[in-house]
Amino acid sequence: MTHTGEKPYQCNQCNKTFSQKGGLQRHMRTHTGEKPYQCRQCDKAFSQRHHLMNHQITHTGDKPYHCNQCDNAFSHKMSFIAHQMAHTGDKPYQCNQCNKTFSQKGGLKIHLRTHTGEKPYKCSQCGKAFSYKCSFILHQKIHTGDKTYQCNQCNKTFSQKGSLQSHLRTHTGEKPYQCSHCDKAFSHISNHIRHQRKHTIENE
Repeated sequence: MTHTGEKPYQCNQCNKTFSQKGGLQRHMRTHTGEKPYQCRQCDKAFSQRHHLMNHQITHTGDKPYHCNQCDNAFSHKMSFIAHQMAHTGDKPYQCNQCNKTFSQKGGLKIHLRTHTGEKPYKCSQCGKAFSYKCSFILHQKIHTGDKTYQCNQCNKTFSQKGSLQSHLRTHTGEKPYQCSHCDKAFSHISNHIRHQRKHTIENE
């Protein structure tokens, strides 16, 4: 199948295909959230075995990859390679849609979703899908009730950092969103967008 390119195993969530059944099973964990690989030294769990192995290095503190151009050292080979490209400026991965270039293949893969609209991360509780893993993780906090971000003024808690930053403006009075048509400014982007629409309607 590596020669023929045949991929008979298809994901029923996002239609991505795989040449091996094991590849499909590992991919499905991005949708189900299953994390069967548990770290024995802390409570973290992972969907992929190699992610667990990479994580375990954080407990040993071992950093075998040393940069010969600066004093930085790295636990993981991929982090080391990515760092080296920061010195060389090498970006060998190019988008075939907009010609934007990337130092890592993973960066290009994630970027391509802005063109394809692919949303591989699907919430099992409400069905909402996301293009980026970080957005998916933030969304899940809505269901779990996890609110790790706390206001240092009134102790109100939030599930997302952006929500806390937006809330803090109620204390500081900051209004970073300036209308391009008049002198009004707004603390929250949603109010800014609604206001801008009024100008658009008036000018039609």
